Amino acid sequence: MIRDFKMPDVGEGLTEAEILKWYVQPGDTVTDGQVVCEVETAKAAVELPIPYDGVVHELRFPEGTTVDVGEVIISVNVAPGAAAEQPQTAQPAAEEPAAKDAAAATTAAAAEPAEEPTGRQPVLVGYGVAETSTKRRPRKGAQAPAQQPAARAAVQGELNGHHAAAAPAAPRPLAKPPVRKLAKDLGVDLATVTPTGPDGIITREDVHAAVSLAAASVAAPAAVPVPQQAPQAEQPAQAPAPAPVAAGARETRVPVKGVRKATAQAMVGSAFTAPHVTEFVTVDVTRTMRLVEELKSDKDMAGLRVNPLLLVAKALLVAIRRNPEINASWDEAAQEIVLKHYVNLGIAAATPRGLIVPNIKDAHDKTLPELAAALGELVSTAREGKTTPAAMQGGTVTITNVGVFGVDTGTPILNPGESAILAVGAIKLQPWVHKGKVKPRQVTTLALSFDHRLVDGELGSKVLADVAAVLEQPKRLITWA
Repeated sequence: MIRDFKMPDVGEGLTEAEILKWYVQPGDTVTDGQVVCEVETAKAAVELPIPYDGVVHELRFPEGTTVDVGEVIISVNVAPGAAAEQPQTAQPAAEEPAAKDAAAATTAAAAEPAEEPTGRQPVLVGYGVAETSTKRRPRKGAQAPAQQPAARAAVQGELNGHHAAAAPAAPRPLAKPPVRKLAKDLGVDLATVTPTGPDGIITREDVHAAVSLAAASVAAPAAVPVPQQAPQAEQPAQAPAPAPVAAGARETRVPVKGVRKATAQAMVGSAFTAPHVTEFVTVDVTRTMRLVEELKSDKDMAGLRVNPLLLVAKALLVAIRRNPEINASWDEAAQEIVLKHYVNLGIAAATPRGLIVPNIKDAHDKTLPELAAALGELVSTAREGKTTPAAMQGGTVTITNVGVFGVDTGTPILNPGESAILAVGAIKLQPWVHKGKVKPRQVTTLALSFDHRLVDGELGSKVLADVAAVLEQPKRLITWA
């Protein structure tokens, strides 16, 4: 029996994804839950597991193809003796004869059972086509006209029959594949984890909450002491080597898609809907840099990433606690200001696929070691290209570190849905008047952009001044706590 697996909606309403890499080929044996490919949506790169046991029968699309949600991407022979069947190789749709494709689609649709056995839930948590109707864009790549009706019939047949399965008596805990993999790596039984995500879905934070601080410390990368250097946490990952340029070529065109396309659209929307105001302050952070070096040798911070960005993040959290109105968003439809009583702290990270802003959930409740562990994991995951869409949703305020590029400051654009973003410039040794004398001191420039619809100049200035005050005198982390 041939079972088809379609492109799932892995990003809450996204309509397409690009196949980055296949991990299996026709003829390979696969098991339920095995990752078969990696795809990139407008939000992140995601690994897709197959929900069947069997032998790969056909890969419907080659790597690099953008596929609509709901299109069949791989078929698996789940019948006994499946290994004996002749596999088919992945080919672009334009290269297949129209009649052959139509016959294959009809056979696949007819082979689908009316309903699934109650002992198995064929669709993984978070997967499947969004229930709301969306306007489907044309499939990228050439396709013969005769193929289109048959392909649509096959997809519609699967939607009408394949997903009508009754829920199993003992359903698996609700969690997306990256979270399941994390739990497996840490040895956590998801059945024992208390979910906090929407609709009872277990999040990465829930898994970490179920393990000890020691496990979280092991997961965080070890800090590498680099004295008198700007914050390192969101240092961009090494970009892949550019494609060779043909001799004599004067231009190269790069398709805008995936994360980079989504970022461009979000930034344009933010820049032209929220009235931005940016304020600056230059501050002596010599004492903060000394504290960073002391914390690196502290036994309570052993195995954790300790750098200036960690204390910048803590300083911003203190400033938000003293000025909670900055932690808000603007509801245009309701004409209301939504005050947030939690802080999901976003960290802008440059990756080869574009800029992403994952966030640390409930950062305001974390101790300094917990914040360091969360920050280290966030950065490592972003560098590996494994950041999940959930990790980039729900942010309330963001930090962007332009100092890692040697830049003194900038005017950052707000992350959509947030009211403030703090830019941290390079930390440099400069002449500074200290106690009436000109001395060499570690100095940086901070820039705070905020939405002037809900944050006036007084509130924005207070927040920026508080961050600067904490970094100048880090003992305020105690006195203002």
